[in-house]
Amino acid sequence: MNTINETNFQFPNLKSVYKGKVREVYNINDELLVMIATDRLSAFDVILPKQIPFKGQILNQIATKMMKETVDIVPNWLIATPDENVAIGHLCQPFKVEMVIRGYLSGHAAREYKLGKRVLCGVEMPEGMKENDKFPIPMITPSTKADNGEHDEDISREDILSKGIVNEEDYLVLEDYTRKLFQRGTEIAAKRGLILVDTKYEFGKTNDGKIVLIDEIHTPDSSRYFYADGYQERQNKGEAQKQLSKEFVRQWLIENGFQGKEGQQIPEMNDEKITEISNRYIELFEQITGEIFVKATTDNVLARIEKNVMDFLSK
Repeated sequence: MNTINETNFQFPNLKSVYKGKVREVYNINDELLVMIATDRLSAFDVILPKQIPFKGQILNQIATKMMKETVDIVPNWLIATPDENVAIGHLCQPFKVEMVIRGYLSGHAAREYKLGKRVLCGVEMPEGMKENDKFPIPMITPSTKADNGEHDEDISREDILSKGIVNEEDYLVLEDYTRKLFQRGTEIAAKRGLILVDTKYEFGKTNDGKIVLIDEIHTPDSSRYFYADGYQERQNKGEAQKQLSKEFVRQWLIENGFQGKEGQQIPEMNDEKITEISNRYIELFEQITGEIFVKATTDNVLARIEKNVMDFLSK
């Protein structure tokens, strides 16, 4: 199976290339961004050594669909998707924060809560909660946007403003957009029999100063979903929730002694494990979108992407 590990395209009017953990972003003439979703898999801010077939296509197509379903409430950067793995949009200057919003005490918040912490990113968490309980009001817990190889760090609204990472006027817009997107995402998920537990959004400014949603939205890499059916029953019994997210990868890594900490070895992923993860991502796609996943041709995937992007740029 041909997977996409990295790309090295030379598109016309190419100004620069940014390679993130999963996506590679080509700046065309300081006007357009060509974002390619690779099949790389990252967890605990570490890129794992093997790629997952169709993962990039899945993330790109979910994000594209969700941007189209939220553009009426929050503007976004997207112009076109000329290839299953590619999104093209307006060049933006990204804000140096990720807007994380949590509707439930899960994941990182639950791990902090178990350590006895009751304040996360300057926001108080109620006493007496169990893991996966719903918060009275969704809480925004931002993180810094770290460079490659670095870990994102929790940060409070107060610190963001006092350090000048984002000015107050812009930050109020980011908060407003984050709450609107989470509400819409919650409604979309409910129609699919899912609960949107938590997610993160990234924003940027276009050349004309407009704040827009960028990157991905409501994908299994950026979001956590529970199955709504049986949620309350499982909570009452103290059972683990059935979930749709990348958490199954994190749990497998934790069970095999890896959490991205110094000195830890990434466990070996055999072909069986890679196929299992790929199939789980396909399941995620179909559950989240309500559509059957159609695998793109991968005979010569890089040539396919290059042709489709070049055809778009030539127009």
